[in-house]
Amino acid sequence: MNLPDDFQFSQGSLQDFVECRRRFYLRYLRRLAWPAVQSEPVLEFERYLQQGEQFHRMVQQHQVGVPLERLTPLAQGEDLSRWWQNYLSHNAEKGSLGSLAAEGSRRYAEISLSVPVGTARLVAKYDLLVVTPEGRAVIYDWKTARKRPRRQWLAAHLQTRVYPYLLVRGGAHLNQGSPFEPEQVEMVYWFANFPEQAEHFPYNKSAFISDEEYLAELISSIQKMAEGEFTLTPDSRRCAFCVYRSLCERGDQAGMLADYELEIEAGEGFDLELDFEQIQEIEY
Repeated sequence: MNLPDDFQFSQGSLQDFVECRRRFYLRYLRRLAWPAVQSEPVLEFERYLQQGEQFHRMVQQHQVGVPLERLTPLAQGEDLSRWWQNYLSHNAEKGSLGSLAAEGSRRYAEISLSVPVGTARLVAKYDLLVVTPEGRAVIYDWKTARKRPRRQWLAAHLQTRVYPYLLVRGGAHLNQGSPFEPEQVEMVYWFANFPEQAEHFPYNKSAFISDEEYLAELISSIQKMAEGEFTLTPDSRRCAFCVYRSLCERGDQAGMLADYELEIEAGEGFDLELDFEQIQEIEY
């Protein structure tokens, strides 16, 4: 099996493979667009997705110095307005985003890192990386999901493994030329709907060694896999929010937005979204 020449693994593509090998095959090898709705109701899903994208853009702009008086008027809509006010009220020294206000911290918004893993490359794009004066590296990831994911689910999710690992491997240029030690790194999920309930995942050397071995083996196994080995997930519940469910004969009805546990936002893992203006042409 040959991956595209320009293919880079990410937490999203690896998560797709772990959850459903067939989904990985259809999305990244066949690069197949499929005209299925990811979640119902369609218009509500589209609106929520767009507001999540806007929230990420606004935070990124705030972190690079765009004045609040220019950004706050953009927070239109009930969800976006609430998320923005939660972000502002917790972006303080004693809030759940306290390290953002630490004097002397270096901030890197929407920064990408890439490192080799075997013969492949692994890439990640960080919502925000804060390097404190004490040398701590805090990875912030903004989540706008309506349901707060369980800590157990987050701990098992590949983003929690890939992001700290990749920073230790490839982030020396962000630390004045010195590689980060695993114990200096922490992953923080901040939930715009649950601002007081951020989840913190400190990293350590043992986790780094385990992640390095696991990711190398996972990527190598994908590279060696024959086409017929990209099988469907045995857990058909995953299919409710997959755009390929009708192609795989796993149902025609999309799952309901209220039941969606995963993050609903553009980007990794769910990047083949519908273009609602072209549905009649069965295109994206």
